[in-house]
Amino acid sequence: MEVDAALLIAALPAVMLAGLSKGGFGSAFGMLATPVLALAVPPVQAAAIMLPLLLAGDAVGLLSWRGKVRWSVIAHTLPGAVAGIATGWATAAYVDDNLIRGAVGAIALTFGIQQYLADRLRRPGRNESAPRGGFWGFLAGYTSFVSHAGGPPFQAYVLPLKMDKELLSGTTVMFFSVVNAIKVAPYFLLGQFDARNLSVSALLLPAAIAAAIAGVWLVRRSPQALVYNAAYLALVAVGAKLIADSIAASL
Repeated sequence: MEVDAALLIAALPAVMLAGLSKGGFGSAFGMLATPVLALAVPPVQAAAIMLPLLLAGDAVGLLSWRGKVRWSVIAHTLPGAVAGIATGWATAAYVDDNLIRGAVGAIALTFGIQQYLADRLRRPGRNESAPRGGFWGFLAGYTSFVSHAGGPPFQAYVLPLKMDKELLSGTTVMFFSVVNAIKVAPYFLLGQFDARNLSVSALLLPAAIAAAIAGVWLVRRSPQALVYNAAYLALVAVGAKLIADSIAASL
């Protein structure tokens, strides 16, 4: 099956963003991948192309950060995420994508600035909380299903815990590995996969894996503060982009 070379070239920046994110560096940057790819193809097709690549990046992250997971965070957030995915699947036909983009953008922008300032003021980190983890887990699962935008809600829970950079990366990778695996069946039932999209995904797979490995390399060799600052920058950039997209779609 012939695949448009221009589409592959347009998809490379999206794949690199997603791969770096899956390696654990600036995890919210991965949220920009689908919107960037959506500049070249319709958003639904972009989401379908990206999901197999996200799963490949998850595999690299899991291997690289094995043993670096705070399981209590997963226990607090994953049940809510499963409920969020189920809600996203059940309401897929009724979701206002523009409203979701704006809401997630507001969360990302506000939280990124807030956490950056909190670090500058040396405020202590928060303790874990099952109710808070369940709430943010639900939002992460829901927004991940409807628009691959689960990064900011999850980061809103984990960044204030002030975990070691490798523990932060491993825990984030584990959470989204499970979330993305769960999403495969509902996406298939909604008809988001076809031979052409999967062919594009297959051709982009080496770039996705290489970018994920690069993300792991960056985390391991970067100071703790740089890893967290990259996360805050990613949240602010993603938030501004989503809010701008939401406003433009409303005009």
